Amino acid sequence: MAHRIPTPSVPAPDIVRCAYMEIVVTDLARSRAFYVDVLGLHVTAEDDEAIYLRSLEEFIHHNLVLRKGPVAAVAAFAYRVRSPEEVDAAEAYYRELGCRTERRREGFTKGVGDSVRVQDPLGFPYEFFYDVEHVERLTQRYDLYSAGELVRLDHFNQVTPDVPRGRAYLEDLGFRVSEDIQDSDGVTYAVWMHRKQTVHDTALTGGNGPRMHHVAFATHEKHNIIQICDKMGALRISDRIERGPGRHGVSNAFYLYILDPDDHRIEIYCQDYYTGDPDNPTITWDVHDNQRRDWWGNAVVPSWYTEASLVLDLDGKPQPVTERDERSEMAVTVGADGFSYTRNDDGSPEGFKLGTQL
Repeated sequence: MAHRIPTPSVPAPDIVRCAYMEIVVTDLARSRAFYVDVLGLHVTAEDDEAIYLRSLEEFIHHNLVLRKGPVAAVAAFAYRVRSPEEVDAAEAYYRELGCRTERRREGFTKGVGDSVRVQDPLGFPYEFFYDVEHVERLTQRYDLYSAGELVRLDHFNQVTPDVPRGRAYLEDLGFRVSEDIQDSDGVTYAVWMHRKQTVHDTALTGGNGPRMHHVAFATHEKHNIIQICDKMGALRISDRIERGPGRHGVSNAFYLYILDPDDHRIEIYCQDYYTGDPDNPTITWDVHDNQRRDWWGNAVVPSWYTEASLVLDLDGKPQPVTERDERSEMAVTVGADGFSYTRNDDGSPEGFKLGTQL
């Protein structure tokens, strides 16, 4: 396992929330049909090389950029910071960490101004920005509201070989832990971390990485998610439903996982909970509890554990993938010598326990 990432002596940037993701797609027209015609995201701008999309309640220029390219991958996990000065803070923070940084006063994408992109210590392309073009918030455009409306960007999920190392790094960056998954030996398999007052802005899942596990959009209600399933069935693309719908144990959210034309994974998500109090407790789940990933106890499909999107470096080249040394969550719970449970041996319910951050 790698050494702990040093804590810089300069302050971490004040991050407000996850704000957008830039992904590379191999067929722009096919991806447009999926994200706009099927999922109903709203087009802010588009040209022959990129499409800029936003959810119904968003007022900044975009939550998702689809950029045409030769290899499907993720170009940026972008966070909004609290002020223009925090972009300077982000640049100084990562330079002290010894990470490669690139600053563009005109921004990296249409509609976003002064930004810094970094290749972070885990190998992920992070972006930090404040200046942004404001657009119409469509909250009361009920004439545009679809039965499966996506209302906001909720979170990212990143795959990394060393979750404890990533957890400590993100805590130094100002993220707080809402939930995690561990075994009795103290091995951490996943952790959920937030800046806004929800369960997470990003999560770290243990596995071969760096890779992007999924990007998640929220709906208002679970019936919106069921409508997306019905629509995909009617369009005869139900094979792109990978997992769900279901209820998570971790986060309590109602969920659906689907795959876009390039196999980028999208989660549709609703009904998690408030985490804004300073003493909000961390919930720790036993990796053998088969209700942690699905509250109803349904098995997780193997592809959900093994498949994920490549991420790019600042030159646009795919980052090499490092294998996880620790036991994988899939091997522990569904492998030949694995086991899982819902109840204790005495028949009493087996649940999660409230704990403290490690």
